[in-house]
Amino acid sequence: MKASIRTALCNPLRAALAALALVSSHAALAQAGYPDHPIRLIIPFPPGGSNDIVGRLIAEQLSKRLGQSVVVDNRGGAGGTIGTEMAATAIPDGYTLLFISSAFASNPSMYKLTYNPEKAFAPVAMIAAGPNVLAVAPSVPAKSVTELIALAKAKPGSLYYASAGIGSFQHLGGALFANMAGIDIVHVPFKGGGPAMVDVMAGNTQMTFSSLVQTLAFMRSGKLRALGVGGLKRSPTAPEVPTISEAGLPGYEALNWWGMITATGTPAPVITRLHNDLQAIGQTPELKKRFESEAVEGINISAAEFKAYIDRDTAKWGKVIKAAGIKAE
Repeated sequence: MKASIRTALCNPLRAALAALALVSSHAALAQAGYPDHPIRLIIPFPPGGSNDIVGRLIAEQLSKRLGQSVVVDNRGGAGGTIGTEMAATAIPDGYTLLFISSAFASNPSMYKLTYNPEKAFAPVAMIAAGPNVLAVAPSVPAKSVTELIALAKAKPGSLYYASAGIGSFQHLGGALFANMAGIDIVHVPFKGGGPAMVDVMAGNTQMTFSSLVQTLAFMRSGKLRALGVGGLKRSPTAPEVPTISEAGLPGYEALNWWGMITATGTPAPVITRLHNDLQAIGQTPELKKRFESEAVEGINISAAEFKAYIDRDTAKWGKVIKAAGIKAE
């Protein structure tokens, strides 16, 4: 009887150890043989935008390091949720990657998703981030963030800010500013950042919270006046411009960021390989120069830290969206 009990107790243990050995073996094989065929990189936005530009740059460099083609697959629509859904249901083998931006953090509060972003994906690497910039038309009398807030409080609802559309990075940056400053400014959505910028320069709308790279040339030509950037430190690209936080709205931060994730269940050695390669790519002179030209900075943090960052950003923008009553188009 004792022998049979001992056998019964040992069998589950043997089975568990065998399963563990099998998983370890598969992980080792995945690490040793990965990648042995082309990789698909889903960019959940149409060609031509910042996500596509940065994503294709990363795909090109990653292909060189991996020795396999990294094929870009643009799957735009519904604020990035269509392409993201495709990646969520992909086989978790490291051969389907998803290039994400700050929209990944705001979408759960704006769309009814068919996937759980927290459970469906494993973080790989945060790649780069860049601040927005509060820029006003030259006709606006405010010369600083403090003066703009005072002007808005003196005339509630009289100041308008243009954005690339409802739920866009520009829209959320403006909503965050209004919420933190306790002011009433009116959002005017356009179909794209370009038309929004033109409208501000024409003086029809008074301000925009656009990306720094998109605004830089107009700031320097005098067509727009920059009052502050949305990072917590000044941008090396425009060090003369104070942060919005130091210029009158302490704690304000609005960053557009980019990173890579993949389906949950992807072998850890594969994720580690991708993470290390992406971090190495970000340190190359070519990428550093390109990031500088795009007014963004390379980010070097662990995959776990990237996950924590996404969680914080999701909670932050969720509160802003709820407070402003923002709903997807």
